[in-house]
Amino acid sequence: MTDLTVNLKKTVNAPIDRVFDAWLDPAMLTRFILPDPSMPQPEVENDPREGGHFTIIMIAGDDRLPHTGSYLVIERPHRLKFSWQSAYSPEDSTVTLDFTSIDADTTEVELTHVKFLHEEARSDHEGGWGCILDKLGDVI
Repeated sequence: MTDLTVNLKKTVNAPIDRVFDAWLDPAMLTRFILPDPSMPQPEVENDPREGGHFTIIMIAGDDRLPHTGSYLVIERPHRLKFSWQSAYSPEDSTVTLDFTSIDADTTEVELTHVKFLHEEARSDHEGGWGCILDKLGDVI
């Protein structure tokens, strides 16, 4: 296991509060947490508080792919950090989202995902998170 990292930035045409809150609202998450645009909307359950847990069941063909974690840091509207557990990431994998207001209607989102089992998993997550950030920009 290594400390391989994904780091992506996306500018979203929406106010910072709205962009931040989208990551904690299960109805909104189902609309954009799609690592492949051809996937159907996932099932999302969460308890959006520090120490609270979430479950995201992504669907790929006949496969149900569970992703779970807990909220480690919720500093509205600037930072969200959570653990990320799936078949493709180690137990101590984390995702940090930093939100920066560019102006009243524009927000920069920086996503940093740390720890992967191997380079292929890191690369796959980089593509998946890129699709998720693009979709966030489309639906918000």
